[in-house]
Amino acid sequence: MKKAMIIVNPSSGKEQAMELLPEAERVLQTFHDEVLVCETKKEGDAAAFAKNACEQHCDTVLSMGGDGTVNEAVNGLAEQEHRPHFGIIPLGTVNDFARALQIPLDAEEAIRILPYENFRKADIGKINHQYFMNVLAVGAIAEASYNVSTDQKTKLGPLAYFVEGMKALATKTPFSLKISHDEGTWEGNAYLLVAAMTNSVGGFEKLAPQAEVDDGRLHVYIIKNISLPGTLNLFPKLFKGELQEHSDVTYIQSSSLAVSSSETMAVNIDGDEGEPLPFTASVLSRHISVFVPPNEEEKV
Repeated sequence: MKKAMIIVNPSSGKEQAMELLPEAERVLQTFHDEVLVCETKKEGDAAAFAKNACEQHCDTVLSMGGDGTVNEAVNGLAEQEHRPHFGIIPLGTVNDFARALQIPLDAEEAIRILPYENFRKADIGKINHQYFMNVLAVGAIAEASYNVSTDQKTKLGPLAYFVEGMKALATKTPFSLKISHDEGTWEGNAYLLVAAMTNSVGGFEKLAPQAEVDDGRLHVYIIKNISLPGTLNLFPKLFKGELQEHSDVTYIQSSSLAVSSSETMAVNIDGDEGEPLPFTASVLSRHISVFVPPNEEEKV
């Protein structure tokens, strides 16, 4: 007997989630015997629902919401003895994890791929005692993302984060940083640390072009200096996927990190403010099985 759970954030996608819910439920019923619908009402609900789905030995968990709902659901699935297949109906502003997995950003199309039951194993990250899928960041530019309003997200989409990041450059100050990784230790002053799990960060799909969702690596960028001439050169490289080639950027690949600073800094975890430094992070390789689009042969 196959069982599915839909975790739906009713406020996602300008309340589009509830309009799409009946179709998602109908499609899941075509290859499940039972479909349970759980609506989130407060922070932590999606994680609790996903953990409960593991305990009930559900075959599928479907997240209908933005990156926050996906993040919570992954936190409920991670390191459970039984982990259902994970589906994503992207209804947020950025939808980084869906982008990285090439899941259709059109929600109706994302629902249509589910019956093919085509899966891809994906890494997730673990930082201290919680989990993430996309990115860790430290620095004033990372903190600027907290200032992005809902209105800015609606009008500008991913560019809203870029705008706030540019504003942060006006008051930039370097901070001390020590990073232990697979190959040794990096120590010095920096303006920004970004550790990406996937190629899509803040909606920019070329920040870490070599990152794959199943490569078992954190792709770490340490931006050591931000002068006006350097910035003018840095952003074109960012958009071209050549950030690691900039002279003021150190690039590291590692399966784990230990990061500390002599200053009071907090880490940005998948766009939300996390715990203060220090932190340790590692990759749980190919940890979850995600519904992805079928190849052309499977569509026939």
